[in-house]
Amino acid sequence: MYYDELETAKATLTGPGGPFEIIKSEIFGNRILAYKNAPNSIRDIWAATAQFSDRTYIVYQDERISYGEAHRQVNSIAGWVFEQGVRPGDRVAIAMRNYPEWMLLYWACTSIGVAVVGMNAWWTEPEMAYGINDAQPKIIFADEERLARIINNDEIETTPFLVAVRGGQSAAGLTDLADIIRQDHPLPDIEIDPDSDACIFYTSGTTGFPKGAQLTHRGCVANLLNMQYAAASAAMAVHAATGVAPPATPPIPITLITTPLFHVTANNCGAYRATAVGGTLVLMYRWDAGEALKLIEREKITSAGGVPVMGRELINHPDFDKRDTSSLLAISCGGAQVPPDQVQQIDDQIATARPGTGYGMTEACGSITSVAGDFFVDKPDSAGPAMPNFEFKCVDDDGQEVPVGELGELWVRGSSVIKGYINRPEATAESITDGWLHTGDIARLDEHGFIYIVDRKKDMVLRGGENIYCVEVEAAIYHHPAVAECCVFGVPDERLGEEVGVAIYLKPGETMTEEALKATCAERLAKYKIPSHMWICDAPFPRNASGKFLKREVRERLIAA
Repeated sequence: MYYDELETAKATLTGPGGPFEIIKSEIFGNRILAYKNAPNSIRDIWAATAQFSDRTYIVYQDERISYGEAHRQVNSIAGWVFEQGVRPGDRVAIAMRNYPEWMLLYWACTSIGVAVVGMNAWWTEPEMAYGINDAQPKIIFADEERLARIINNDEIETTPFLVAVRGGQSAAGLTDLADIIRQDHPLPDIEIDPDSDACIFYTSGTTGFPKGAQLTHRGCVANLLNMQYAAASAAMAVHAATGVAPPATPPIPITLITTPLFHVTANNCGAYRATAVGGTLVLMYRWDAGEALKLIEREKITSAGGVPVMGRELINHPDFDKRDTSSLLAISCGGAQVPPDQVQQIDDQIATARPGTGYGMTEACGSITSVAGDFFVDKPDSAGPAMPNFEFKCVDDDGQEVPVGELGELWVRGSSVIKGYINRPEATAESITDGWLHTGDIARLDEHGFIYIVDRKKDMVLRGGENIYCVEVEAAIYHHPAVAECCVFGVPDERLGEEVGVAIYLKPGETMTEEALKATCAERLAKYKIPSHMWICDAPFPRNASGKFLKREVRERLIAA
């Protein structure tokens, strides 16, 4: 493989005079890796897309919005928000599903230095109240479903200005976003501090209330440059090694957005990457693999994905072979480890598309690593090398770095790391030390600098003193052709402390015995890692808004039963 060429490409692209030149900057009191020539703010990123005025920007059902019209609407929203007395450093919340207005509101607010609070569209009334009380937004833009959870909610301590989106105007006395958009306000001329908050995205915790992460303009811009660098470095390495050059005129991306825009996977990674080069965003009302295949065929989608289970559902769907997927160039899955068998399945099953993944966090404004194409096929259990604006290391429980190849908690430091958590100084201090973000993930590094995420530190199964990583066991189980979904977790055991348990949802018409499961696992796992408890479930597993399995909920329900 072309690992020497990849290292040479990195040195060329990030070295002095390179398009992705990396320097050290003073950020929040620490000397941090950063991009020398990065745009100052998100406002600059959005402003540069005015050149694409005739291109289609957003597709939603039968609606199409051009870049030109999007800029007009963004300016109107930004001007109106400014007229309400909202200023840089203030917050405005968006509470809705993935409607086109989500992105327009995001660009409008960030273009005038106002931080966007992305409210989880799945939140219940108490959770909505918590988020509003925590973030203190001056304005909330909400669709009808979310308004119903906000209006007359006695737990909300503040009185933000409410703006109705798509039908929400049925609530008496509310301002209608459509009326604001019809106006022609100029975009206010605002200077933006790159280290000011761009957005507050809440971490998708499964217990307790989530924390509001402060993503900065510098961090969000760096995340975009990271993704552009990852594509450029891989293409340069492949060209140097094989002579195969990338196309002189890259295809304009048409990206299917499958996960919620209030998280970094869809917003900072999917939407930013396509928007910056004048691509098209195709939005879905909700995730459905069959509907996604129809959109891929109709809109000539070039990139799709989401969390790994979405990629698996897509390629396993009974209509997959009936739909034209020849426009696809990439199936990129993130938000959780991609099982290695799925990497090869994507590469084999879609002639035009290559598999890709990135490991990242809300606390890193998006991606920490990236890998795709030949490199991913060669190292299918890897998350790829770290992006160039990150220092990284694996540490033991005392915070001491462990040798290459050994397991430890991954820590990273770079210009994409968040400022902290709003109203949570203790949580900030616990998660970030001298600029180093404690990811909470157990990982190892290889000799090429590729990072392997083994499991969440808190999700390990501790069996008789041996650490067992659920992701490794799940990857082995997915090799059985009958398995559609699986969740591995610890089951209490009086003698060993914990045993390994697995919940499995099978593909339609398939069956599986415990003996077959153990035989599949025995080919790839040590005996002590093989599940001793198995549940066959009759429905897909519950998921959070990002599409990730609610493993703790599955575990507690099955163990209780």
